[in-house]
Amino acid sequence: MLQSNKKKRELTVDNAELFPFLVSLMEQGHTVTLKLKGVSMRPFLEDERDVALMRLATEVVEGEPVLAEVGKGHFVLHRVLKVEGEEVTLLGDGNLATEHCTKGDVKAQVIGFYRKGRQTLDRVDGRKWRAYSCVWMRLRPVRRYLLAIYRRWIRLFGPI
Repeated sequence: MLQSNKKKRELTVDNAELFPFLVSLMEQGHTVTLKLKGVSMRPFLEDERDVALMRLATEVVEGEPVLAEVGKGHFVLHRVLKVEGEEVTLLGDGNLATEHCTKGDVKAQVIGFYRKGRQTLDRVDGRKWRAYSCVWMRLRPVRRYLLAIYRRWIRLFGPI
C-alpha cells in the first residue's frame, strides 16, 4: 500500500482572487474544501474552525447553503432564503440582514461541512442538517436575541 508523504499547507489569499480560481476548478468537475472565514453562519459554523465541501452549483434550492457573488469580487457563503424567478435572497445564519444576487451569481452548492475538527462530513442533505435548518429558520423572529446570547457565551467560554 502506498502512503503519501504530502503535508497539508494552509494559504491565505484574498477572496476576490481565490474564488474565481475555485469556481474554475469546480467547472472542471472538482469538489473544493474551504476553511470558513467570518461569523455569518454562526452559531453552528465557526470562523477558522469549520470547513465546507462544495461543488459547482447546478440548482438553487431554498434552505441550502451556497457560495454566491453578491457584489463585484464579494463572495459569501450563506443560506438561500428565497428564490423568485432569477432573483435569489440569501441570509447568513448569524446575520439579521439579507443579501441579494441572481441565480447566475450562485457559484457553488455546499455538499456538507467538517465541523469542530471532525473527519466526518455533516451533509446538508442529511437528517441532522435538515433538522437544524428547519429549527433555525423558524427561529428567525427571535434570532437577534439568540445571537446576542451566543456572542456573550463565546466571550466567556469560547465557541460551542
